[in-house]
Amino acid sequence: MKVLLVGCASREMVIAEAFKRSVHEPRLYCIGPFVNPGIHRICKDTGGKYFRGSITDPNVVADHAELISADMVFVGPEEPNFRGIPDEVERRGIACVGAKRAVAEIEMSKASMRDLQWKYRIPGRLWYKKFKTFEEAIPYLKEYAESVALKPARQAGGKGVKVIEDFQVYLQEEKRELKYKHAKTIVERYMSRYGDMEYKLLIEERVWGPEYTLQCFTDGRCVKPMPVVQDNKHAFESDLGPETGGMGSISCGMNLRWGVDSDEAILTMEEVEKSAEIVWKMIDAIQRETGERYHGVVAGQMMLTSTWGPTIIEMYSRFGDPEGVNVLPIMKSDIVEICEAIVDERLSKVKVEFEEKATVVKSVAPEGYPEKRELSKGHPVWLDEEAARREGVGVYWASVDLREDGSIVSTGSRVVEFLGVADDVPTASEIAERGVGYVKLLDGWRLFHRSDIGSPTSLRRRMELAELARDIYKYKERKGILGKRMIWMPGKGLIEVG
Repeated sequence: MKVLLVGCASREMVIAEAFKRSVHEPRLYCIGPFVNPGIHRICKDTGGKYFRGSITDPNVVADHAELISADMVFVGPEEPNFRGIPDEVERRGIACVGAKRAVAEIEMSKASMRDLQWKYRIPGRLWYKKFKTFEEAIPYLKEYAESVALKPARQAGGKGVKVIEDFQVYLQEEKRELKYKHAKTIVERYMSRYGDMEYKLLIEERVWGPEYTLQCFTDGRCVKPMPVVQDNKHAFESDLGPETGGMGSISCGMNLRWGVDSDEAILTMEEVEKSAEIVWKMIDAIQRETGERYHGVVAGQMMLTSTWGPTIIEMYSRFGDPEGVNVLPIMKSDIVEICEAIVDERLSKVKVEFEEKATVVKSVAPEGYPEKRELSKGHPVWLDEEAARREGVGVYWASVDLREDGSIVSTGSRVVEFLGVADDVPTASEIAERGVGYVKLLDGWRLFHRSDIGSPTSLRRRMELAELARDIYKYKERKGILGKRMIWMPGKGLIEVG
């Protein structure tokens, strides 16, 4: 069996590793704009090949699939889905695990995702407004004296989202100016590179609570959830600094327990089940709208809020990164058999099982990431993989490029992700931390990471936040007012939504 993997980051390396573990022993090929050293090695070990090339041009990817007579294509990142890679691959008669362009809209357009939620009355929906230009949004920004989340209306690689809290009356003018400034930045900076989206800016109500990601396999007929993962988006310790694509993540069972034998958990099983139901309703809705089947990976980036309980913040049409690194190394089921079941739409008959283990991922990035990526590019990377693995650490190359002379250089994002696996989260965190000492940049440029991910203090803070949100939403549920709230609308005053 020949498999062509699309993408070249740590997410794709962990997918490649899963294929290598398969009892079906597929020959793995990969295509990416950069050469990931880990994936390159796996391709070589399985008798496959690595191609350097565009992953957003449908013809380029499909041509390579035909060149190797691929039996299956597996799409890793989101942009190939948005550009119709699965559509062209399937048009040429090759099986593909990846969301077609039409159904990938639930991730690509945050505005369309919200439209879909409200049209189908899917639980966990947030109030929002969408704008085609910054000028359209000015009257709203001027009058709306509330806390908001400002977002690019398109998936922009995790960049541009800012939550602005507006509680102090004496700071309202300053907060209004901040809203103006960031909204303009979203339209002129983050959305300027995308010409495929009518709406540019999304303004959502601000909610609070612990965030988590529920990743699922789907064949368009059912979803098969994976262990819940909690990502840490902020760049610096204690959840401070700018938001990134993810500085690390934790997982331990379906409900994010402290450890495999612990009753302490960030989520209840009821909340996980409700989250999976929401994800399925989103899949069902987008299929109804488009008439296309969803074959691939889907994820709900969720928050446990006081308004709804499980609440959708965004949708993914693929594995998260680093969230995929938490779940695939402990998956007991065979990825080839899962993929075949997805393509044949018989996923309900396949068991998707995972080891009862805690996993912690810690990302290491060059200084400059995420806001000044030009500064974080082009630095030579040294990594002693063998030594890290002897310490029990999983090693996943991320945003780097293996050059023909054997050197490895950074390409502007996280350079490596370290995985710790143990019976509890704090121990897994300590294992992942061991890997950090085995990587450096040879030109002396600084690397940084978050040592607090998975620490007891961090876990306790998230559990306390979950308990507070749970107490409020459960009270609303008992009173029959779950999801009901008052929103102030410019020109209309307070209105009830829900």
